[in-house]
Amino acid sequence: MQQATPQIKSAKGASFNMDVAAIRAKARQDIESGAVTDGYRADRETVLKLLNEALATEVVCVLRYKRHYFMARGLNAEPVAAEFAEHATEELSHADRIAERIVQLGGEPNLSPVGLLERSHSEYVEAHTLKEMIKENLIAERIAIDSYRQMVDYVGDKDPTTRRLLEEILAVEEEHADDLSDFLAKN
Repeated sequence: MQQATPQIKSAKGASFNMDVAAIRAKARQDIESGAVTDGYRADRETVLKLLNEALATEVVCVLRYKRHYFMARGLNAEPVAAEFAEHATEELSHADRIAERIVQLGGEPNLSPVGLLERSHSEYVEAHTLKEMIKENLIAERIAIDSYRQMVDYVGDKDPTTRRLLEEILAVEEEHADDLSDFLAKN
């Protein structure tokens, strides 16, 4: 039984036709590709490379924040250390979401410690004073912000799911930078 193609008219009179039968037929082809259909318009290999770099960046940020959380000392250390711990948790959540998206796109999340720093956009700087720790984390957040903006621009409308993920993470990275900037002004 053939289903009629729905036709939708906009307020301006333009129509939109959806060929449901064709969509159903395409969905049955190449099903081992999971979420990646013929309609996927981005360069999947490039997107996977960018996502694995973002994954490495998030892992490096988790490690740096955790070190700084445990090493924070001084009169003003308690609230700053708590912020470091919160940021580490959020960065780990970002890493999980990115790894999940990599798998959805048919890739493999690269969580190998070998080459982690080379894949990461941010650096792992231990820092020794509270002020240095805040500065290094702020620098890393600024790197992440610019990296995510460039990835969002690259992906554009070719992969709206990845773009939304990157934009959501970008918003949190901007919040982190703002938090750290506030601490830096106080210390």
